[in-house]
Amino acid sequence: MGWFAATDAELARQVLQRGVAAVFIVSFVSTALQFPALLGERGLLPVPSADRRFWRGFTLFRWGYTDRRLAAVCWTGVVVAALLVLGLPQTGPDWVPMVAFLALWFLAMSVVNVGGTFYGFGWESLLLEAGFTVAFLGADGSPPPRLILLAVLWLVFRLEFGAGLIKLRGDVAWRDLTALYYHHETQPMPNPFSRLAHLAPRWWHRLEVLGNHVAQLIAPVLLFLPQPIASVGAAVVILTQLWLVVTGNFAWLNWLTIVLAFAGIGDAQARLLLPVASPPAGTALPTYWLVVTTAAAALLLVVAYRPAVNLLSRDQLMNASFNRWHLGNAYGAFGSVTRDRDEVLIEGAATSEPGEGDWREYEFFGKPGDPQRRPGWFAPYHLRLDWLLWFVPLGAARDRWFAALLLRLLEADPLILKHVRVDPFGGRPPALIRVRMFRYRFANRQEHRETGAIWIRRPLYTLVAPVGRRDLERLVR
Repeated sequence: MGWFAATDAELARQVLQRGVAAVFIVSFVSTALQFPALLGERGLLPVPSADRRFWRGFTLFRWGYTDRRLAAVCWTGVVVAALLVLGLPQTGPDWVPMVAFLALWFLAMSVVNVGGTFYGFGWESLLLEAGFTVAFLGADGSPPPRLILLAVLWLVFRLEFGAGLIKLRGDVAWRDLTALYYHHETQPMPNPFSRLAHLAPRWWHRLEVLGNHVAQLIAPVLLFLPQPIASVGAAVVILTQLWLVVTGNFAWLNWLTIVLAFAGIGDAQARLLLPVASPPAGTALPTYWLVVTTAAAALLLVVAYRPAVNLLSRDQLMNASFNRWHLGNAYGAFGSVTRDRDEVLIEGAATSEPGEGDWREYEFFGKPGDPQRRPGWFAPYHLRLDWLLWFVPLGAARDRWFAALLLRLLEADPLILKHVRVDPFGGRPPALIRVRMFRYRFANRQEHRETGAIWIRRPLYTLVAPVGRRDLERLVR
């Protein structure tokens, strides 16, 4: 019975519970501030028509959506998650933090299951699966259940090992160690350090790729070995994720991975660097809690079958959910690397017969626009609209949300303009709008010294010819 109690993992539990709860706060705040404009009652894709298949899923909105109900869901989630960050539910019986985390899981799942395109990112399912799993780590008065810690390690393994496999299977650039020649420049949302990372020498980029393979294909295996080897594997994962935090904006993916990797850190190893809380007085799990956590681990083992098969498949799926509860998901990113960065520029004109000099550019908070503007640092906050705009050159220009966005800009819709960094018309509707495609690259050191530019861009073609409000209304409605 003593094996089931992980008496050497108190730091892991504290980081997992408080860290996952903190990410839930970011997620709920992100949803509260962005969902109404994207999917709300007057959003680009209002929930009832976004994707009716999601209504068969588990969601509080299956009985009807309103912006007010969404706000209630989000701010309730923020309050519950904040209590967990403070550690208050953890001072009670083991079932109290369990109920709190399961509430967060269900509230967030209610949003994801009606979120459609705007919630189709792997880190949404990752947060749901993490929230459900850490729900069974118990309270401060009893030791962490070892089976649940193993379930967290299995989640980290799928996340990292799956990402490593899909890279090797998906693109020769990962196999010949050249992927980082391009990635820092072409990733969806660069940050202030991305240009410096891109301008590093090519030998360094090859070492980055090699380090990535070690972190994703070797370190996850170490997590299941005895201490201190497991802590070494976890440290490798944490350090590589911190490098990704420094060089890119991937919402909460990297931060959540860092938190989850602490499941492999033992208290004895952590004490070498950090003050670690003393383990609980008890060395065995209460009988009822042992039954509950064993049942939870058994459920997670059952749903582990399909993602395990997916890891071995030559047709490996990336960022896929196999059930409506978002448990036992497939993960992985950047199976192929974009070599060139193409960006859509949305421009408006105040008159119906504009000259070329009359077109004025809209700018967004995260995506590149003005070549002189340094990219911002937004993660772990998730700028959903900016992320989807990165996919437009890859084919998303045909998606209904993009046409709806152009129409809302023509209408000068206040909800959408809140998500625009620069509105060149100061809240007034333009007469026409167009979309042009540009090729972007980071300015080299000499170009930056001479012009101050961060980006060098050149026009490619017109993606959407000048259109007015009436034309787009027919297309969207």
